[in-house]
Amino acid sequence: MLVTPDIPDISKVDLKKTYDAVVVGSGAAGGMAAFVLCSHGMKVLMLEAGRRIDTTKELKSTEWPYEHPRRGDMPPDRHALTLNEYTVRKPPYAAGIKASHVHNYVQTWSGSDYSKNLFVDEKEHPYTGTNYAWVRSRVLGGKTNVWGRLALRLSDYDFKAASRDGYGENWPIEYSDIEPYYDKVDLLLGISGVKENLEYLPDSLFQRPVRFNEAEVHLRGSLQKMGRLITPYRAGVTTDGVKHNTKYRMRCFSRGACNRRAGGCDIHAAFDSPTGLIYPAFDTGNLTIRTNATVREVLLDQNTGKARGIAFIDTVTGRDYEVKAKVVVLAASTLESARIMLLSKSSTHPNGIGNSSGHVGHNFCEHVMGPGVNGIYKKKVGTARTLDDGRPGGFYLPRFRNLKDRHPKFIRGYGFEGGSGMTMFPDDATSMTGFGKAYKKKVREHAGAFISMGAFGEVLSRYENHVELDPQMKDRWGVPVLRFNYKFSDNEKKMCEDMAETAQEMFEAAGIEIVSVNRQILTEGWSIHEMGTARMGNDPKKSVLNQFQQSHDVGNLFVVDGSSHVSSANQNPTWTIMALCWRSCDYLADRFRKGEL
Repeated sequence: MLVTPDIPDISKVDLKKTYDAVVVGSGAAGGMAAFVLCSHGMKVLMLEAGRRIDTTKELKSTEWPYEHPRRGDMPPDRHALTLNEYTVRKPPYAAGIKASHVHNYVQTWSGSDYSKNLFVDEKEHPYTGTNYAWVRSRVLGGKTNVWGRLALRLSDYDFKAASRDGYGENWPIEYSDIEPYYDKVDLLLGISGVKENLEYLPDSLFQRPVRFNEAEVHLRGSLQKMGRLITPYRAGVTTDGVKHNTKYRMRCFSRGACNRRAGGCDIHAAFDSPTGLIYPAFDTGNLTIRTNATVREVLLDQNTGKARGIAFIDTVTGRDYEVKAKVVVLAASTLESARIMLLSKSSTHPNGIGNSSGHVGHNFCEHVMGPGVNGIYKKKVGTARTLDDGRPGGFYLPRFRNLKDRHPKFIRGYGFEGGSGMTMFPDDATSMTGFGKAYKKKVREHAGAFISMGAFGEVLSRYENHVELDPQMKDRWGVPVLRFNYKFSDNEKKMCEDMAETAQEMFEAAGIEIVSVNRQILTEGWSIHEMGTARMGNDPKKSVLNQFQQSHDVGNLFVVDGSSHVSSANQNPTWTIMALCWRSCDYLADRFRKGEL
């Protein structure tokens, strides 16, 4: 039986002592930073802006829709933003909406009532500028509580992309530098998958893979004739169990509504930061957790030029506090860490701490989404029901563009996520036509026959794509909000045209009956994969951090989330964020032990 550690109330947190390190944020990066630093014996204070929620009780992944008073939907006083609202209106999106609480687009998905407490209220957390679908979670563990679980590695095709096509900057590391840390993350947290020996998508240390169903096996066979492949979903899920952490996590039993968005796993087979990292770190006796701590700025010691701690606001009471630490680690997420750095102004750092290069907030990138295809694998129509709901994912189709040959219209590449099979509630029932008995019969017969896939493409890192502090608007706590200056470029638009064309081409070649081809590009931000606002590099004039995510300007300041990424590649970033963070925190702990910080 899983347990939950007895973490003291925030009133008992000692804010008078000087901690070895203060970690801002508790998601993938913050959890990993706390875990590694505590493992090295450092005394760590973790600050999380939100509260602690027991997701074991919150998510209810085995509850059927009919057992819920609204079939999983939120109460009527809550509103989730739609694609049209993100596209037609301008931020702040919650302005003028009468609902008591307004949430991001994720809460339009089925099962939204189970995740409503995990995402911010847009009325309290506004932002301005260009259109952007910003998904934020202010609870212990952040978005790892409900992430999509796809865990991919980057390769030197990504780290050295600039050398291949001449665009942008290379990362100051190569795959051999991070490979041992990818391995560490795999062994610590568990990952399922199949080895494919692809140079451009390195294999992990996989546990038992997710099994393909009949439609997916058929598609893989067809794609092999085209020199492409789909591989079982590389999920950050322990399918064999992690023997070193049976206290907080269980292995996947392939049960429950894993595909009910927004995700989440109440037995914690899927990685989440609290059960995978924070609770084990707490058990070392070296971690102190202070929730409801909205960070306002990094404090600077004017005499030494070093960071001396953090100023924060109690999220509930609004009271101001300060905490002292020998090392400051920002892991608040790409955009929030940039915001904190820009807020941290002083006579020494008039444009924000660590921003002598002027690159903080700039080079912002993510993934472009929208194009894809939906179809019917006709051999499954009318066949017996199968259990596909308990799979943590379907398949992944790795990048195939701009590897050996150069595409004439765009650089870099994209991959597809997809799947098929029967779910707790037939996903396509609401889009099927008909009425009465005939309609119900049609839904039942087609329930396991649908197959679909959608693309994620690299958004080029460009200096002009940036965030800055809004000079007027503030959030509920009186802190200036971010203003977005961000748009997809022609490269992304040309790439998206190719996504739709190749998706249709691959389904047609496989003999899958096409129901629809999606060509629309979703609003900027839809991928929830923000990167690059404090990129790493060897040249302090063109970067914010060195290869160990350490500030060029302030030696005891580290930024260990997606902010440091030089480019977005097209792979989901979570596993890379944690591998880089582990590497950086090993370096940090070694320097700390030597008295060099």
